[in-house]
Amino acid sequence: MKKIRLSLLLIGVIAFTACEKEKEDAVNSVDKTGSIETELSVEHMDTADILITKHKIWKDKKLFKEIIKKDTIPSLGDTLVGGEDSDGNEHIAKTKKDYEFFITVQ
Repeated sequence: MKKIRLSLLLIGVIAFTACEKEKEDAVNSVDKTGSIETELSVEHMDTADILITKHKIWKDKKLFKEIIKKDTIPSLGDTLVGGEDSDGNEHIAKTKKDYEFFITVQ
């Protein structure tokens, strides 16, 4: 049963990644007659991260309310990333690891 769950999770992650690259579901504008627009982001600090959740509630083409919530969450630490500068020189830099977002809409 555990292997089946892991396999299903991996299939879901692969499918989500494939959809993300194609951006076939990307929304260019929000229907402001009646919708909730949500933005999630993480701001990296020295020893912790800040999860920022923003909701914009639209009704009758007007911004009814904006809700912003900030929560401190643990940092995932650092990771090394390779890159190339404008002169073509390769270098390795340390950067903060990013959280992955998985969203369920009901």
